[in-house]
Amino acid sequence: MKTLIYTITILVFTSILFSQEHEEYIEGPYKTPQEVTAACLDCHDDVTDGIMKTQHWNWHSTEFIQGNGDSIRIGKQNMINNFCIAVPSNWPRCTSCHIGYEWKDESFDFTDEQNIDCLICHDQTGTYSKTPTGAGLPDKTINFVAVAQSVGLSTRQNCGICHFYGGGGNEVKHGDLDNSLLEPSEELDFHMGGLDFECTECHTTEDHNILGAGNSSIATNSNHISCTDCHEDDMHEKESLNEHIKSVACETCHIPLFAREVPTKTWWDWSTAGQDKESEIDTFGMPLYNNKKGDFKYGKNIIPEYRWFNGSAKYYIMSDKLDPSQILKLNSLNGDISDSTAKIYPFKVMKGKQIYDKQNNYLIIPNLFGKNGYWKTFDWDIAAKRGMEVVGLDYSGSYGFIETEMYWAIHHMVAPAENALKCTSCHGTKGKKRLDWDALGYEKDPKKDGGRFKSVISE
Repeated sequence: MKTLIYTITILVFTSILFSQEHEEYIEGPYKTPQEVTAACLDCHDDVTDGIMKTQHWNWHSTEFIQGNGDSIRIGKQNMINNFCIAVPSNWPRCTSCHIGYEWKDESFDFTDEQNIDCLICHDQTGTYSKTPTGAGLPDKTINFVAVAQSVGLSTRQNCGICHFYGGGGNEVKHGDLDNSLLEPSEELDFHMGGLDFECTECHTTEDHNILGAGNSSIATNSNHISCTDCHEDDMHEKESLNEHIKSVACETCHIPLFAREVPTKTWWDWSTAGQDKESEIDTFGMPLYNNKKGDFKYGKNIIPEYRWFNGSAKYYIMSDKLDPSQILKLNSLNGDISDSTAKIYPFKVMKGKQIYDKQNNYLIIPNLFGKNGYWKTFDWDIAAKRGMEVVGLDYSGSYGFIETEMYWAIHHMVAPAENALKCTSCHGTKGKKRLDWDALGYEKDPKKDGGRFKSVISE
């Protein structure tokens, strides 16, 4: 603990010193954010190569070979989800959270270092923000000199300004990331509230590559971090708990519920968009309908769904065929009880309905944002035609809506040890409300009915 306190003290001191040093070099005035970047690169000219290799900049993974032998990259650039669906044709809205400037369309130049946004990750004034529909450009009221002089090591505010609001609002997407983590209690998140961790304490960084597996990293089974990177495998006093670590992720026991402070979206039905009706408000104070987006459902203090997971998943790719009679999985987790690299992890499962091509039997990328987008015309046919033209796929002219689901791993809001799951939370009569042993591949409850742990089965 002394070492941890010492490390945090050094980081705080370094951040203060970091910002004081910049006051000497940042003078301005600056008319554009690109001029600020040019000033940063006058001294930090060695960072651009590293930044431009990161997923934060490219919004896709490194190239890898799929099971069918095709070489592909997967990431926000070409991935489909069941929130706002996809980036192509909707760039100015989606790219408002890109770490760059002016990604307005498919012609964005990823080699132009002047469009790197240094301030979004390093501002210490708390005043820097991007225009929601501005293709990554900052609000016009920003005082560039004040913000640039303040820069320091990244904080929860810097990370959260984008990651807390994914999917169009606070806590909409992830279920374990929202603005309550800016100043959390110890009960909400032991690391951030009890120990005052910044995100980078766990998501360590080298050459601006930030460890931590989002969807593009999960596609390649890379860039992972783990609780056991810091905590020993035999940390528990009870050996039976240490035995669980062979089969059970730390998060499974130490994050009993997600969306504990702010409700998270659990259902999004695009098929009902465009109707002229009033929205009801649910018990959490959340609107259940938006005429631009359709019907919603929210949840709070949700028990996760538990699945075997080896760190990788297969993702639905544009033009992949689908079966309209079945729920479409936008990602399928890899790993099962026989996989020695897999553990039982907690997940939020996002469900909804989204548009697909009824003749070609694949998902449609709709143009939602812009002058002729769906949010202006409320015409799905026009939105489908324009969006599919952008991604170079045929649109038959016939569309419908299919139910989809997508898995989002739960890693944040770690509860204090005394609030972790107990044995009876999973085993015995009470445990049936939390774990489906049959679905996980066990014949019986491993503890109550004499079943065996996976570590024994594997042997």
